[in-house]
Amino acid sequence: MFTFIFLFLLLNIPFFVAGFIHSGCFWRMKQNEDKDKDLEKGCAFPLRAIQLPVEKDYFNHILKKITPTKNYHYALALAFSLDEVNRNPDLLPNISLVFDVQEDGCMSMSKLESLTYFSQQFHAIPPNYICEEETNCAVVLTGPRWTTSVNFRKIMDLYKSQEVLQLTYGPFHPIMSDHGQFPYLYQMAPKDTSLAMAMLSFIIYFHWNWVGLVISDNDHGVQFLLHLRTEMEKTTVCFSFVSMIPVDIPLYMSRAEVYYNQVLTSSTNVIIIYGDSDSTLALNFRMWESIGIHRLWVTTSEWDATTSKRGFTLDSFPRTFAFTHRHANITGIKKFVQSLNPLKYLDKYLASLEWMAFRCDVSTFNCKNLKNCSFNVSLEWLMEQTFEMAFSDGSYDIYNAVYAVAHAFHEMIFQKVDNSPIDNKISSKSPCLELHSYLRKIHFTNPVGDRVNVNEKEKLQAEYDIFQVWNFPHSLALKVKIGKFSPYFTHSQQLIVSEDTIEWATGSRQIPPSVCSADCGPGFRKFWKEGMEVCCFDCIRCPENEISNETNMDQCVKCEEDQYANTEHTHCIHRAVVFLSYEEPLGMTLALMALCFSAFTAVALWIFVKHHDTPIVKANNRTLSYILLSSLILSFQCSFLFIGHPNSVTCLLQQITFGLVFTVAVSTVLAKTVTVVLAFNVTGPERRMRQFLVSRAPNYIIPICTLIQIILCAIWLGISPPFIDSDACSEYGKIIIVCNKGSVTAFYSVLGYQASLAIGTFIVAYLARNLPDTFNEAKFLTFSMLLFCSVWVTFLPVYYSTKGKFIVAVEVFSILASSAGLLGCIFIPKCYIILLSPERNSLQKLGWKVSS
Repeated sequence: MFTFIFLFLLLNIPFFVAGFIHSGCFWRMKQNEDKDKDLEKGCAFPLRAIQLPVEKDYFNHILKKITPTKNYHYALALAFSLDEVNRNPDLLPNISLVFDVQEDGCMSMSKLESLTYFSQQFHAIPPNYICEEETNCAVVLTGPRWTTSVNFRKIMDLYKSQEVLQLTYGPFHPIMSDHGQFPYLYQMAPKDTSLAMAMLSFIIYFHWNWVGLVISDNDHGVQFLLHLRTEMEKTTVCFSFVSMIPVDIPLYMSRAEVYYNQVLTSSTNVIIIYGDSDSTLALNFRMWESIGIHRLWVTTSEWDATTSKRGFTLDSFPRTFAFTHRHANITGIKKFVQSLNPLKYLDKYLASLEWMAFRCDVSTFNCKNLKNCSFNVSLEWLMEQTFEMAFSDGSYDIYNAVYAVAHAFHEMIFQKVDNSPIDNKISSKSPCLELHSYLRKIHFTNPVGDRVNVNEKEKLQAEYDIFQVWNFPHSLALKVKIGKFSPYFTHSQQLIVSEDTIEWATGSRQIPPSVCSADCGPGFRKFWKEGMEVCCFDCIRCPENEISNETNMDQCVKCEEDQYANTEHTHCIHRAVVFLSYEEPLGMTLALMALCFSAFTAVALWIFVKHHDTPIVKANNRTLSYILLSSLILSFQCSFLFIGHPNSVTCLLQQITFGLVFTVAVSTVLAKTVTVVLAFNVTGPERRMRQFLVSRAPNYIIPICTLIQIILCAIWLGISPPFIDSDACSEYGKIIIVCNKGSVTAFYSVLGYQASLAIGTFIVAYLARNLPDTFNEAKFLTFSMLLFCSVWVTFLPVYYSTKGKFIVAVEVFSILASSAGLLGCIFIPKCYIILLSPERNSLQKLGWKVSS
């Protein structure tokens, strides 16, 4: 059989073997579940003490009687442990601990039920130290199933016997921790209080958050579920489903299809299995494996032995991760096994051994063809390798139990010798009660350096080694250590995983996903609907100007004021600072227009000054013409305050200068209009209106109107003056530097005052438009104010419908257009007459002389 397995390895999976040259790697030959009839049986080992030295062949003789079964390795572990204790000169000198077994490897329950058996054959206390007749104490190791230990204890209680101390190996079970019900029972296994934390840490390490849970529907399973839920509250791991498998077989069979559908239809790839491996849960698990359900099973060491009869499937076999209690390596087992004789005994040993460890590299084997190698040659080669017995959790519990009993015997015997050196008088307590009093206080360091404490309340939390189990056909499996977990380190250092030793499928290192919802990539955030688990969510795009630059962000992050989100909403970009500059076409065009209009106005002023004695210049008060032309030049020059990078000074000057200059211009037009009206309404020298015209009263309109505007501007500056501001909303990805008007009320008051002056001027000019005279400019004034009012009426809706720097452009254009309207309607016709039609610029054309 052994030769066949090695042949299979070399011929079928050499590529697989070469990938696992690792000290934590073990080949395993599994039992055939059809032939192994003791799968659901426990195993009990009664211990006894003798005052004779044990021959080397004693354990060889004992083990040779045993037919290889699933429990055979427990007997081997017990023999090794007892041999090591008996060879220790500092522990129980002159006394040996031994055991006896039947052919199935341990005592059957029917044999152990006989109290006569204990009283006649297993004296736990050496005879020389027992003075009372017919007082015996038996020490029994029971396990690995908790039901075996509980049933044995109940049988002892049925006989009302307190003369049996019971130590259990196998998983810790909360039922047996009831000291009121089981006062003489000691569980050697550590509590699995940190198992839930270890499994969740492992799951989180691979970024899984959507797992299934299958447990036994009993106290053991419910307690693990509570521990798991407590740990899950601290994480973002959720249950896809929770299946609680009934212990009762008929009830399980009636619901088996429901449990099958839960696993089959679930979207999770990871399922935690926890419970008794000899229960209906095991039947369930074997059924799932046999029908080829592809899941990753996270479980304990009890479940890594599950067999599978299906064919060899390369993409499906590495699907079990087993958590086993961490302990030091028992190195002496190799020498012990090699000391067993005859050699043929090892044939049975190798055929039934649960775990064999070596370098997982068979390429150095001397035989070119294993079929041509004898068994002895194969065995000798195997012994030359780094060969150790990898103690299972149950075997290690037996190892510690033997040492615990030995230390308790040792303390009790030497305490008696110290207290009664002459007559060796025994305490009034029964031997079992006395041994019990010592055993419950025993704590020691075993030969491999691990601390052992029998007292359940003082036990440390368990540490775990993590193995990946690969199931092969022909009852072969591979077990590879991939990591470890310790609850005593800081959170970030509790779990250590060697990813290089993990293969998720043949030749693949791609981690299978197991999440409820696909990751929300950068630019998206999680969105939970009502009733959703915390692990299940939708992904929605981040709002405007918000980003998420990581995966699965709960909230998007808003960009700073000087930044904006890119189109993918993955990072913030610094906004470009923009304003109406001279470099861009719009700013350059407006600046050129302002320069040109300023130049035209200056030319017009020069023409009027040069021809100041001509009738057309003298008409309607040439001083007012000079003032109006000067204010128009300033109006055009005012546009430059709006172009270029704004600052505090330009923001103050923009509106104030604009308000005052335009007030002067409009009030000058009003004065000219009033002058026209007065001039054409004077019919005689006695008329009172003539006094107004002669005294130049219309000229006072300008300072009065300007003073009112100055007061309004002063109030504006006092309440809320204009200031430099930034607009980050008008244009995407840009910050527009603008001048904030400050007080909107003050701004509209200034603008409204100008509008009232313009409307008043328009009305007066309109009424005087038909007055007869060659140089009557009332019509020109009417058209100029009509154009002026039209520009600013149009300005308001356009101003509020425009965003960004174009607001400034609209305001500049309105200033230029309105000023150009005044220039064009009032002065261009006069300049035309002065320069191109001088014959019309003469007194002969006047019906009466107009005073300058």
